[in-house]
Amino acid sequence: MVKIVVFDYGFGNVRSMVRALANLGVDATLTSDYRQALEADGLVVPGVGAFSACMQGLRQVSGDRVIYDRIRAGRPVLGVCVGLQVMFELGLEHGENARGLGLIGGTVGPLDAPVVPHMGWDTVEAAPGSVLLNGVEGERFYFVHSYAAMDATPADLSREQIDLGDAPQRITRCEYGNSRFVAAYERGPVFATQFHPEKSAEAGAQLLRNWIAVL
Repeated sequence: MVKIVVFDYGFGNVRSMVRALANLGVDATLTSDYRQALEADGLVVPGVGAFSACMQGLRQVSGDRVIYDRIRAGRPVLGVCVGLQVMFELGLEHGENARGLGLIGGTVGPLDAPVVPHMGWDTVEAAPGSVLLNGVEGERFYFVHSYAAMDATPADLSREQIDLGDAPQRITRCEYGNSRFVAAYERGPVFATQFHPEKSAEAGAQLLRNWIAVL
């Protein structure tokens, strides 16, 4: 049976993610244990709240280290909501410039829209060849966020001794207000969604199935 760890570092709707994965027939465990998180077939990094607080929470339980170690070994990680945002280099939130994991090149900043947060169901523009969005390209997903990354570039990961080689970068986008932001990101073992697949009904379940299939 496929084993997936939902990383528990105090920030995220972790129970709903564990239930969503368990409903798909995988062994889903909620833990902050480094060894379990490292050795699982897949690691989900949820996130709710402020960028800087999530990064601090990750570091306190060596979450940054386990994510780097998994990516270095080619073991898939799925970031969700702020779990996507902290994979970027920098977060600009509440007047802070907070350093992220730097797995994705770019900055997370405020949405430019008449009403924030962006809350509810929305369609996305799936990246060509997307693994995550395969079969659900035209479906709607559930968003709750006030910040997002407007673009993404391949990051220089040499400092962490990570080499993703020529792995293609696939960026799924969404439009809200005046912002066209990164809704999902895929490169090698790095997967992430700004929306919540665990709250996105059958479309979200299929996205999770697609991810599980590559573990």
